Amino acid sequence: MAALRVLLPRGPRLPRPCCASLRRCASGAGFEYIITEKKGKSHNVGLIRLNRPKMLNALCNGLIAELNQALETFEVDPAVGAIVLTGGEKAFAAGADIKEMQNRTFQECYSSGFLSHWDCLSRVKKPVIAAVNGYALGGGCELAMMCDIIYAGEKAQFAQPEILLGTIPGAGGTQRLTRAVGKSLAMEMILTGDRISAQDAKQAAFEMTLAEGNKLEKKLFYSTFATEDRKEGMTAFVEKRKANFKDQ
Repeated sequence: MAALRVLLPRGPRLPRPCCASLRRCASGAGFEYIITEKKGKSHNVGLIRLNRPKMLNALCNGLIAELNQALETFEVDPAVGAIVLTGGEKAFAAGADIKEMQNRTFQECYSSGFLSHWDCLSRVKKPVIAAVNGYALGGGCELAMMCDIIYAGEKAQFAQPEILLGTIPGAGGTQRLTRAVGKSLAMEMILTGDRISAQDAKQAAFEMTLAEGNKLEKKLFYSTFATEDRKEGMTAFVEKRKANFKDQ
């Protein structure tokens, strides 16, 4: 196993969930897209498993909403000292759910603060560990980098392939990846969409902090939704064909 450490600034605490929510999260009942339980001899580790195996754990709105609820619950549970976020053997998370964003416009993204609810993970005060196997692509890579520590299996693969869809990372990828693997490798990954292994990532990893860059990234990400190439890239992905980009 290769360990990658990313130190991130923490924001305000998450709101306190009710007792019913605590019981629900501890038992893992009622969730559609994730599985939760307490692990360890003292049941002091909160485990959250992404659970959309047929979609390679693509990060739909419903999954992110459930993830945020589980994080809020484990955050205020006095019995929980740390949280582990993981996926399956084949994929940690293969990216955002492209079908959900395929037909969005620039105006819709900008006015609604699209993807802003993904940031809850970075505001959790307790240590969050990403246990990554298989694909951590696009939004999946960004989700892993929001955690405090990444433990990656030998078959883990990281990538920011948004450029292949005519867009850019929109949930911190341009900022956290630079701080995790350095400017040169980050630019190569973002500009080519190429994947790297856990070993490659560990060799390039270093620690830093981030702040304002995320705001600029969001604006640039939203702006890609005003281009024809972004629409063509996502439509081609959904229709399982090669994109016909025209630099528009």
